Amino acid sequence: MPLDRPTLLLADDDPTIANSLAPFLERAGFHVLVVSDGMNALEKAQAHHPELIILDVLMPRMDGREVLRRLRRANVWTPTILLTQVGEASERALALEEGADDYLNKPFDPHELLARIRAVLRRARPGERSLSAAWLLTAHDLSLDRRARRATLAGTHLELTPKALSVLEYLMTHPDEAVTRERLLDAVWGWEYPAGTRTVDTRMAELRRALDDDPAEPRFIETIPSEGYRFIAPVRGGG
Repeated sequence: MPLDRPTLLLADDDPTIANSLAPFLERAGFHVLVVSDGMNALEKAQAHHPELIILDVLMPRMDGREVLRRLRRANVWTPTILLTQVGEASERALALEEGADDYLNKPFDPHELLARIRAVLRRARPGERSLSAAWLLTAHDLSLDRRARRATLAGTHLELTPKALSVLEYLMTHPDEAVTRERLLDAVWGWEYPAGTRTVDTRMAELRRALDDDPAEPRFIETIPSEGYRFIAPVRGGG
């Protein structure tokens, strides 16, 4: 195996997904280890130290979330993406709090998964907990306390609606990543929520007013024309 090929661990008990996804990721430049249950996923993760783990949530012997919890309890912070069939935003937010770096709802486009993998690897710091697992996020003079659900700018409390705060949280845990309006809608409101992408733009306008962030010369949130948004300030995690 060439040394410059990052190793991925793919854990999914659906052979249709594993048999098509593994060759796709190999062609994209990765070395892929495939397992079909949670116990094997845990053992492979600890034995082979892959650069990134892809975990299906629903697997035999041990579900993906339990695998993730055990890895994090063992202080193993290998970047991890969960594949879930749960559409509720609250359920997937819980997955992030348990230490996942990102999640993708089934069914998914393999190219979308590949983009998420590359984004997670870009922001990963070997041996450190992910931004998604950090309780305190800071960028310039902006701080977000995820436990207290409180954001401050230069020490001043920001009055934000719960959805605007959740949008800010998602962007800060995915810095320097192009995030579409549809993805934000899915992540914050949930896929069953009867809202259009204008809802996202409304909350974004609220955020920018609170942050005093000029869309023409942004400090925090950049607009990507015809696509979505990107959090451009460097983010540090703590807590």
